[in-house]
Amino acid sequence: MNTYPSILLENAVNQFASLPSVGRKSALRLVLHLLKQKPEEVEAFAGALTQLRNEVRYCRVCHNISDSDVCPICSSINRDRQTICVVENVQDVMQIETTGQYNGLYHVLGGIISPMDGVGPKDLEIESLVRRIAPEGINEVILALPTTMEGDTTNFYIYRHLAGEHPDLKITQIARGVAVGGELEYTDEITLGRSILNRIEFTP
Repeated sequence: MNTYPSILLENAVNQFASLPSVGRKSALRLVLHLLKQKPEEVEAFAGALTQLRNEVRYCRVCHNISDSDVCPICSSINRDRQTICVVENVQDVMQIETTGQYNGLYHVLGGIISPMDGVGPKDLEIESLVRRIAPEGINEVILALPTTMEGDTTNFYIYRHLAGEHPDLKITQIARGVAVGGELEYTDEITLGRSILNRIEFTP
């Protein structure tokens, strides 16, 4: 027996339930909330999502989400342009920015090395990171990846790659104030900020 009184309602619930961390009960609440809104408000909501998907870009320098070819961080003259913080994903950039403790540049890998998931070094933006060092005059790379086995593996791979190409480059990692097995997205701002400020030399 169909739980929903409308096929349209069920289809909408299915779409919301397909989102990460959204169960069917939450999806139903969201759909019912939208049904209570004015049609123009729902259209604006749907239009924003469509525009996001069709028009958003990834910065050609650091691979962060951007409205233009180069993101505001990469194009800013007020950032420390000799330091790059390497992160797993776009969410990590946002999380670090909320701390207010870092004013350098970023490099988004787009994931971490995970053989179990079929993700290898060539699937990530590692080569583009190496290519940035000399032309941009970078003197420090901060490794801010998850404190997991996959994160540590990725750190080690990047370290060997960078150290081999640029032996004078300073390579650091965020302090282990971030819990082992933790992801930056779920780390509180104070802990993450201190981990960046108290970063240490990377030791393979």
